[in-house]
Amino acid sequence: MSEQSCFHCGLTIPKDEEINFDEKKFCCTGCKTVYEIFSLNDLTCYYDFEKSPGATPQDIKGKYDFLENETILSKVLEFQEGNTAIVSLNIPHIHCSSCIWILENLNRLQPGISISQVNFPEKKVRITYNSDTVSLKSIAYLLSSIGYEPYISLENYETGKNKVDRSLTYKLGVAFFCFGNIMLLSFPEYFEIKEFWLDNYKPFFRWLIFILALPSFLYSASGYYVSAYKSIKSKMLNIDIPIALGIVVMFIRSTFDIVMNYGSGFFDSLAGLVFFMLLGKMFQIKTYSFLSFERDFKSYFPIAVTRINSNTSEESVPIYDVLKGDRLLIRNQELIPVDGILISEKAEIDYSFVTGEAVPITKKSGDKLFAGGKQIGKVIEMEVLHSVSQSYLTQLWSNEIFQKNVEQKHKTITDKISRYFTPILLLIALAGFGYWIFIDANTAFNVFTAVLIVACPCALALTAPFTFGNILRIMGKQKMYLKNALVIEQLAKVDTIVFDKTGTITTNKKSNITYEGEALSEEDYVLIKNVLRASNHPLSRMLYDFLPESKRIKIDDFQEITGKGILASFEDKTIKIGSASFVESPELNSSEIEKTALHIKINDIYYGRFSFQNQYRDGLATLFLSLSKNYQIKVLSGDNDGERTNLETILPAGTELVFNQKPEQKLEFIKKLQEKGQNVMMVGDGLNDAGALAQSNVGISISENVNVFSPACDAILDASEFSRLDYFLKLSHKSITIIKMSFVLSLLYNVVGLTFAVTGNLLPLVAAIIMPLSTITIVSFVTLMSNYFSNSNLKRL
Repeated sequence: MSEQSCFHCGLTIPKDEEINFDEKKFCCTGCKTVYEIFSLNDLTCYYDFEKSPGATPQDIKGKYDFLENETILSKVLEFQEGNTAIVSLNIPHIHCSSCIWILENLNRLQPGISISQVNFPEKKVRITYNSDTVSLKSIAYLLSSIGYEPYISLENYETGKNKVDRSLTYKLGVAFFCFGNIMLLSFPEYFEIKEFWLDNYKPFFRWLIFILALPSFLYSASGYYVSAYKSIKSKMLNIDIPIALGIVVMFIRSTFDIVMNYGSGFFDSLAGLVFFMLLGKMFQIKTYSFLSFERDFKSYFPIAVTRINSNTSEESVPIYDVLKGDRLLIRNQELIPVDGILISEKAEIDYSFVTGEAVPITKKSGDKLFAGGKQIGKVIEMEVLHSVSQSYLTQLWSNEIFQKNVEQKHKTITDKISRYFTPILLLIALAGFGYWIFIDANTAFNVFTAVLIVACPCALALTAPFTFGNILRIMGKQKMYLKNALVIEQLAKVDTIVFDKTGTITTNKKSNITYEGEALSEEDYVLIKNVLRASNHPLSRMLYDFLPESKRIKIDDFQEITGKGILASFEDKTIKIGSASFVESPELNSSEIEKTALHIKINDIYYGRFSFQNQYRDGLATLFLSLSKNYQIKVLSGDNDGERTNLETILPAGTELVFNQKPEQKLEFIKKLQEKGQNVMMVGDGLNDAGALAQSNVGISISENVNVFSPACDAILDASEFSRLDYFLKLSHKSITIIKMSFVLSLLYNVVGLTFAVTGNLLPLVAAIIMPLSTITIVSFVTLMSNYFSNSNLKRL
């Protein structure tokens, strides 16, 4: 009787332990239960991806009881607010496409789970769930029941360290040991030395070489066999198939030579082949991790937060300088950069950055605030519990909820080439072998193996990610912070640029401010200063800095109405600060109204206005002149057109100026441009133009040392680098050029390599050395060209 395999896990079913269910055979109750769960939830298409990707469920009763402890739970959870909780779990058994598929469909297996996202390289799944409906303990048992038992170590959560996978290092070490010793023992064979002892012990040394080749063949190269096997099972031919086939053919041929006493075979080439391929893989992984480290390590939020010092003075500091125990001041619409405790009496926090739902949550003094929340309303104070995690904030900013649908053109090209690459390669190898076998058997095997090894689409596949990764790093160093590498591709497609005026092309660092109206008392100035303290609008910040220092008072109520102004109250006073229409100012004449101003109204009495003579950013005229050569330029403003004459003298002729635009009108303006087929980039400050930033093909938020930006923006540009916007656009175009050049280079390499291999002029060992060299060549080429274009553009500007 033939052995039966379990329908779920694929393991051999022991005699007398077979479980039959639904006309299928299972090895244990666990596997049968998993199949039942999938059947009940219409997830049996899971088995179409790949059989048995998970581990066989074990008896783990009681293993996760510790997750019922609230103290432990608070350490494990990444976020917990109301009934919404988020946790990232390590899943060691993640290894293929079917694993990703089932783990990202957990919401269909368990009510209460809303989103589950897999981070394949780190073998993690990030789960957002309703804690009233399902507990973390239940989720852990669910994962275990379907073969994905989570690894939860409290030590990792406390220290922030994860277990490092060193398996590739060990394999590389074994391959190097085998390669070195086999080469040493093969020297007499190379030089055909005729010596009594060497001739007598030649069979012994050959079998010793065979034994030394086994660890390299069975252990070091095992990853290629596993990958090839899974690829064949899933009916998708990957590049590991010809590599694995080449290694196996070389091993069988070499063993045959030794057994038949024809020679020492190709064990030296085999060991060298495995060593150099693993070396190339190590190089690739290290380069990727370097780019990832650069992105996490650099401050990808060039934003400051206000820290309150012991003498109650306020200072603006970079968020990565914030330490545990510091007291922070968070204004309206500012992002909370760290976990902390609320000191102020009450706060309204919007956690849309974390959960995607913009429903404010009320917090009281002493409550915990999580990083990623946005403060809404009057100014609050908080005490820091943990220092900032840049990688966590980057993760929030890159939340899938805020991603735009973009076409990954270069990835598609790479996928198409890779799909047809392997079958074509196998045909070339077989054709070469068929031709040479009738001429010279040794050459035939060399040709077959060399063809399989030398032609590799790795270099082809690396061109786009390495180019974009390097450009991302270069732009980051120059204070242009992109959400992800795909934004570079979108920047290269832009043909229309829309600028917001206030806070974008104007600076809130300097402005001439004059007051016109009834005299304000010292008490009024104190009141206005403290109301403005909570606002982040550019005009509010300018006026706040302009007014003299005064004592602090606690505002009772604060409301900032987007595009209009501020409504606040203190004791028996009601204060309105904002546009002329918002405070219902008595309009004397239109010329007076046509100024950028903040109007003041206290207890229904109109006092006057603070008028602003806008200061435009340095280099604005030069930037617009440069941009107008390649792009359509448009300026939107929520202010009146009092600045039109001034702007027309600065901006190039033909620049469209549109004033009196409310936030929803800005969004509609972008939509209409897109309907005409234009690729639009919106440049704003993220306050009154969040909708327009989200609607645009690329949204860039200008940061001027305030902790405010829209989650919908694709990039954050430090205000000091505003005049170099044209440089960043040119660099994005150059990155596409680099990708095209790299494609040509890698295809040229494959054509030349295959030509030499097919004609029998390339040994398998040389092919194995050349293959990782091609990857190194592409990475070096991309790095050099990226740096060259970034520096050459820099010199021109």
